[in-house]
Amino acid sequence: MNRILVVDDDLDLCELLSKYLAGEGLEADVANDGYVGVERAMSGEYALVVLDVMLPKVNGLEAWSRIRSKSSLPVLMLSDRSDDVDRIVGLEMGADDYLQKPFNPRELIARIRAILRRSRSGSGELMTGVPERFSAGDVELDKGTRMVTRGGERLSLTTVEFDLLETLVRAAGRIVTREELVKSILGRNFSPYDRSIDTHVSNLRKKLGHYTDGVERIKTIRGIGYIYTKQTDASPQS
Repeated sequence: MNRILVVDDDLDLCELLSKYLAGEGLEADVANDGYVGVERAMSGEYALVVLDVMLPKVNGLEAWSRIRSKSSLPVLMLSDRSDDVDRIVGLEMGADDYLQKPFNPRELIARIRAILRRSRSGSGELMTGVPERFSAGDVELDKGTRMVTRGGERLSLTTVEFDLLETLVRAAGRIVTREELVKSILGRNFSPYDRSIDTHVSNLRKKLGHYTDGVERIKTIRGIGYIYTKQTDASPQS
């Protein structure tokens, strides 16, 4: 399914995006306020929602919250604010990605395709064979169902968070650079000014919690990247 819902009150932008998406083989429908956007997003007819933060009736963050409370539909948020507040809040709430206006339509398409690839992989559309399970200490991942448990308790992760965890766990004990994560998880070129991957890692940390001895599962290697700590090697830091 390549049907995209664009929720934005900028009529000219919606028309432009609809034509551009159509030229890329992606069908687009439009909603111009948050209330209608939520209603359409819940219809089950869309693969992804492009959602502006500043919307009439129901703002973008509230609309996202209503969508996420009932659906795992991927959401890419847009904002014309120049500060980081909306980006940080949107990503911390669990949005799949964030793009600041004005943007290059090619960049939007690239991000949409990256999200769709992750989403389809998660739904099993691109997967074949027996689902793969692997673990790191008390955390177990099932690549087939995209399910994660910690000590037998199921964790609710976004598609980005699952892919992050899988990448870090498979590399447990060694550093994975931010550049590697941005390219493999977010599907775009690395920029030192883009802190999206750091926000996703922070969200993942909160959901995983620490080891029982208080040691962090995911450690930051300042200026380089992250490392998933092997439990057998973990020791409390003074």
